[in-house]
Formats: sequence, structure tokens, C-alpha cells
Amino acid sequence: MRIVVVGMGYVGMASAVLLAQRHEVVAVDINADRIAQISAGRSPIVDPDISDFLATKQLNLTATTDLVEALPGADFVIVATPTDYDPDTQFFNTSTVEAVLRTVAENAPGTTAVVKSTIPVGFTAGVREDFPGITILFSPEFLREGRALHDNLHPSRIVVADPGPEAEAFAGLLAEASLDDDTPVLFTGAAEAEAVKLFANTFLAMRVAYFNELDTYAATHGLDTRQIISGVGLDPRIGHFYNNPSFGYGGYCLPKDTKQLLANYQNVPQTLIQAIVDSNSTRKDFIAFDVIDRNPKVVGIYRLAMKAGSDNFRASSIQGIMKRIKAKGIPVVLFEPLLEEAEFYRSEVIKDLDEFKSRCDVILANRMSDELSDVADKVYTRDLFGGDS
Repeated sequence: MRIVVVGMGYVGMASAVLLAQRHEVVAVDINADRIAQISAGRSPIVDPDISDFLATKQLNLTATTDLVEALPGADFVIVATPTDYDPDTQFFNTSTVEAVLRTVAENAPGTTAVVKSTIPVGFTAGVREDFPGITILFSPEFLREGRALHDNLHPSRIVVADPGPEAEAFAGLLAEASLDDDTPVLFTGAAEAEAVKLFANTFLAMRVAYFNELDTYAATHGLDTRQIISGVGLDPRIGHFYNNPSFGYGGYCLPKDTKQLLANYQNVPQTLIQAIVDSNSTRKDFIAFDVIDRNPKVVGIYRLAMKAGSDNFRASSIQGIMKRIKAKGIPVVLFEPLLEEAEFYRSEVIKDLDEFKSRCDVILANRMSDELSDVADKVYTRDLFGGDS
């Protein structure tokens, strides 16, 4: 088959590499630098498995910035473009997805487009009316940043909407590429598949928020958070996973997906979804005030990324804490190798780690690192278990 994948972020890049093992895949992105890296066999995102596959596997993968050029002969067009949450409209900005679908409809009628971007409930039904000349499926992704290809090779489930020959064929592509023999495959309605994605991520956000609020309580009362979580997790219904306290849930997916689900609840009674969204702000307030109470002269931010092995710091919770601290007039400096600029939101970016350590009397680290072991007495972190889950 010939498959076009549009959008070379985590979802698109992992999908392209996964399917290029057995099929002809054309990767499309408007960013010429990303396309140049892919053409040179390098991954434009941080994902060890993707980098390894590009370097060592025989992949039928080409890359271009020209979607129209890539479309002839395509059996499937996978849409994996960004859909950031727009606080003004209280909905995802789906303009990039719509633009791709329009281009496909105009230049390759009869093609099947598979949306993998996260979208609001009801979006697929709407674009099917707008672009009746193409088949439009929705297949949510359940990938972790930094482990996107791994999660495609070992999928927790494959969900495709709606039932039909095209959906079955696409699900077959994903199942064929899986290294597991027993991956559950679920065919649903389009709105149901959209809801699966939003409710799944909101549940994960709720779990993060729960253990963070447990930690806030323990810290406020001088209790040992680790002991409490260890005891709670021994209940097999709860388990010892996704329980490491943090500065709040962040990254690209959870903040926007929880807000989108909340927006979808308009005119539907609820309190829990709102509480999950509010809890993340409350956690940032607690962390910021706890740091401020230490009367620091200079606060250092060690890495903006939310988790180890990721190069993404969009909507990372540490940025919200940074803003709260700066609002109190406390100088903040950053160490973030991913930043080339000298400043980030009017805070100095220090390139040298040793200089960074010496300049700060409190260093915020969402996740502890061996790089900070020599200044452990300066480090403020809620990381108890040394991992992201």
C-alpha cells in the first residue's frame, strides 16, 4: 500500500516509521528542516526507537513538504497535525486538520483519510459532511512522548471509527505492524472514538492530580508521602503505577484534552471534570508558594520538559510555577539545553550547568537527575520514585 502521513510530530513520525517497514510511506510536513532530517535518516523528535529504526531498518520512507505531490496513488492519508486548545473558543483549533482534508478532497477524491490528531467530540461527523468525496475515519492514538514508536509496536488497543472495509483495512495495518499477537481491536462510532481519547487522557490526568493532592496533604502535615502512596498502591485495584508526584500534569496532551472534554460537557451536569482541571492550577499554586516561603534570592528551573526522554515542553506545569514565582519579584534563571535563545519569557537561559548551579540557591526539578546530585541540598522536587509513572 501507499500511505501518506501528514504532520511529523510524535504521532505522525511514529506512524510513518511503523508502517514503512512493510509499505510505501511518504512523510509530509510544512517544516523543511524536519523533512531534511527525515530524508537524511535522522529523527526530528526525541524517540530512541524511531532513531534506531531510521538508522538500522530497511524502511520504504520518503519525505516532502508538498502534500499535493505526495497524494497520487495514496490508499490512506493519515492526518497527525497539531490541534492546540484555543481558550477563546474553548475548543481545539482544528484548522490544520481541516486544511489537510480539504487538500485531499480536492486532489485525491476517493481516498481514505484517517485522522489521528486529537479532536473534539462530533468533529468527524462534521468534516464528513464538509468533504463527502473522501472517506474519513478517526483512529485515536495512545502514545507517550519519547516512547511513541514503542507504543505503536506494543499497542494497548487499536480503535478505529467507523466499522466498514476501510476501517478494517486500516486496523489491519496497525495490527500487522504490532509485535504483540493479542492487541484488542475495537470498532466504534466516530463520536464514541473521539470520546475514548478524551476520557482516557482525562482519567490519567485525574490520577496524576489525585497523587499530587495526596502529596500536598502529606507535605502540609509533615507526613511521609512515599509511605502513604506505597500503602495505597498495595491495593491491586489501585496499583503501583502512574503515582509519582509532580509539579502538575503537563505536556502536550493532558492539559488540552481535559479542557476540551470539559468544554464538551456544556449543558451536561458534572463536577469531577471541572475539579480535575482546577486541581492542576491548585497544585501549581502550592508548589510556587512552598518555594516562595523559602525566601530564595534566585530560583533556578532545571529543564522545562515534563518528563525524561522528551524534547517537548509545551504547557509544562513548571512554566506556570515559574510565572507565579516571578510575579513575586524573585529572579528566575533556566537551564534548558533545548533552548537556543538567551532568554525565555524574560528569564535568563544559562548554557553552562555549573554556572547555573552556582547562581541559584533553590533549583526546581520536576524530575530529579544525576546531574544535580552534587547540589541536592538546593534541589526542590516532588519526585519520589524516579520516574514518570
